[in-house]
Amino acid sequence: VQLQASGGGLVQAGASLRLSCAASGSSFSWYNMGWFRQAPGKEREFVAAIAWTSSATYYADSVKGRFTISRDNAKNTVYLEMNSLKPEDTAVYYCAADRMTILSNSYTHWGQGTQVTVSS
Repeated sequence: VQLQASGGGLVQAGASLRLSCAASGSSFSWYNMGWFRQAPGKEREFVAAIAWTSSATYYADSVKGRFTISRDNAKNTVYLEMNSLKPEDTAVYYCAADRMTILSNSYTHWGQGTQVTVSS
């Protein structure tokens, strides 16, 4: 599966953004999907994930209550709705897909990343 992330941008603190990750290839609905981010000088970290069944979602503590992950299997797309953005949310955001992994960073397929910059 090939992944294309989009929707990043430059916003002020408190604003909202919605990231999208469009998947091409077969069997998107069978993949767990995750969002990760990497800030300059830091390691890539888990942000959120959604199971292939859409029945389970997971969030990093730092984004819980502010970010929402969802998927539309008919559109082969996963979303990350980000509200109440903070400067510390500034990073390159990556989407990822895997049939088994959901919480670790050992996803098989990765998108190219989209930059999110939050100014104070």
